[in-house]
Amino acid sequence: MAALALLALLLPGVLGNEFSVLRSPESVVFRDGKWPIPGDRIPDVAALSMGFSVEEDLSWPGLAVGNLFLRPRATVLVTVKGVDSLALLKNVVSYPLENRVYMVGKANAVFEDLSVTLRQLRNRLYQDNSILSSLPLNSLSRNNDVDLLFLSELQVLHDISNLLSRHKHLAKDHSPDLYSLELAGLDEIGKRYGEDSQQFKDASQILTDFLQKFADEMYNLYGGNAVVEVVTVKAFDTPLVRKTRTVLQTKSKAVKGNLYNLAHRYSANYAVVFNIVLWLMLGIALAVIIISYGLWNIDPGYDGIVYRMTNQKIRMD
Repeated sequence: MAALALLALLLPGVLGNEFSVLRSPESVVFRDGKWPIPGDRIPDVAALSMGFSVEEDLSWPGLAVGNLFLRPRATVLVTVKGVDSLALLKNVVSYPLENRVYMVGKANAVFEDLSVTLRQLRNRLYQDNSILSSLPLNSLSRNNDVDLLFLSELQVLHDISNLLSRHKHLAKDHSPDLYSLELAGLDEIGKRYGEDSQQFKDASQILTDFLQKFADEMYNLYGGNAVVEVVTVKAFDTPLVRKTRTVLQTKSKAVKGNLYNLAHRYSANYAVVFNIVLWLMLGIALAVIIISYGLWNIDPGYDGIVYRMTNQKIRMD
């Protein structure tokens, strides 16, 4: 899969949070319910919603089977740190989140011009076309570093949608795109002012409105064929680390007792092996039938070279 990801993300130990779907096309169906989803299966949800297969079956009932021939061209996952949930719209489907969130990826060269350092982010905010000219700050201040960090993250979201609008070929190519973004500004505001402060409440409302606007922009840029998701993360129980993969075979988990006499799970190669064996057996059986039919109807006087040579020798004698 050709994936386009921003700000590679690994969030271990997610505690009591929420997974929400802001926008999704009609071909991707998320059922309304309170089924908890393990955080480490969110990449599988993104892969299945885009029509890809996963190594381990996902038994989560929140994602239904949609149109197999019309899959979304992009998935946008925004992780908000420092809050359990956001006051999103009523038509937004949300699910409890458990365990860990893993997302890794590589950025496209088009997004290398985005501001990444604190100095670049601050300079970007004071430009003429920044979000400060149209965004109501309420109790937030332009002179506070914590507030500027929060606003700069919103500026990055705004710049991403602007870059895509100028490079529309990225949204129209045949490669599916994956955006993974982490926002930690709200968490810093909560640590600085407290979660009961007016600054934290205003920042939460500003972020909620901005995320909904960002979701609509990304959804429209992909022609209504994109999934936009939000994960709210209150805290992490371990420091941020990078997940690694090994080429060595991992030990399989112990098989529990089969209480209900269920059939064992087939491997991913079962269909391939089954088709090879089936058609090979049919081909061999058909070849045997054709050869047997030809031998049964053979004419020794005309078709058999042994009989013809013997017959000529007899005549000469």
